[in-house]
Amino acid sequence: MNSQPSVKHPMSRRFRGYLPVVVDVETAGFNAATDALLEVSATTLTMDENGMILPDHSISRHLIPFEGANIEQAALDFTKIDLNSAFRQSIAMPEQDALGEIFKTVRKAIKAHSCTRAILVGHNASFDLAFINAAVERCGIKRNPFHPFSSFDTATLAALAFGQTVLARACKAAGIPFDNREAHSASYDTEKTAELFCAVVNTWHELGGWELALRTMPEQD
Repeated sequence: MNSQPSVKHPMSRRFRGYLPVVVDVETAGFNAATDALLEVSATTLTMDENGMILPDHSISRHLIPFEGANIEQAALDFTKIDLNSAFRQSIAMPEQDALGEIFKTVRKAIKAHSCTRAILVGHNASFDLAFINAAVERCGIKRNPFHPFSSFDTATLAALAFGQTVLARACKAAGIPFDNREAHSASYDTEKTAELFCAVVNTWHELGGWELALRTMPEQD
């Protein structure tokens, strides 16, 4: 019996075989090696029949600080995270379990979109990627779906497209509603970063940038 060749999802060609996954982390400081990772949220992206990208699935988890983690009170004051709240304590989980659930969602999306791996999209993406990589190393996770050092930074993209680098201001410039009272929640910031990334990429698509790229892109098997 002859098997039919599998049809690749068009997303597999859009970003060199990488699936963009928007990630935001909330932390207890700025040092990825020593400071606690407190929240992780991820939103996978998909593509419609017109080649426009849009948010797909989201997952968010609260994490128990790893043993010996440094916790800066100033960071908690900024994010308004209460480590002692009964609600948080009831849902927070160890880093390995939380990342395992998030990575499972990401791997499923990679497969569904015929991509080879995920690439992290973040606002000041190097910060989020550093904390993800540090947690992966602490937990001994062998199958990290994200590229270890490449990322898409919406702060840079928004500066190019809208002349703004602050997430709230960039969203406003792009016509995306933004509630400052909800900011610094990983799930909310991920949602808005996803909308911002889609706005930049889709505007480029509408201006003909993707068609130009296709004309110069080598054929892929």
